[in-house]
Amino acid sequence: MPRSVNAVASRARRKKVLKATKGYFGRGKNVWTVAKNKYEKGLQYAYRDRKAKKREFRALWIQRINAGARLHGMSYSQLMGALKKGEVELNRKVLADLAMNHPEAFKAVVEKVK
Repeated sequence: MPRSVNAVASRARRKKVLKATKGYFGRGKNVWTVAKNKYEKGLQYAYRDRKAKKREFRALWIQRINAGARLHGMSYSQLMGALKKGEVELNRKVLADLAMNHPEAFKAVVEKVK
């Protein structure tokens, strides 16, 4: 009896990968073995960079808060300590947005905790 292979599923799996690698450079878009490797590596990068994105944004928010705080004669760490002591529960994302786009509101926050 001949060996049973599920050609339909194999073809579908290959089509799915080749569709996902559309636009890749060179053989990465149309040669199955190269495309499969590039596709898997791309998924690894995506997983890693979802974590890295969070770190990068937090660093950006801290820089913006620090710049805003120094305009009012405080350092970042002094401001964050004063916010915690004054029980002002604003996260870094919101504080960075205030420092960047609403300086008068940020100044009011700083004056409240000074």
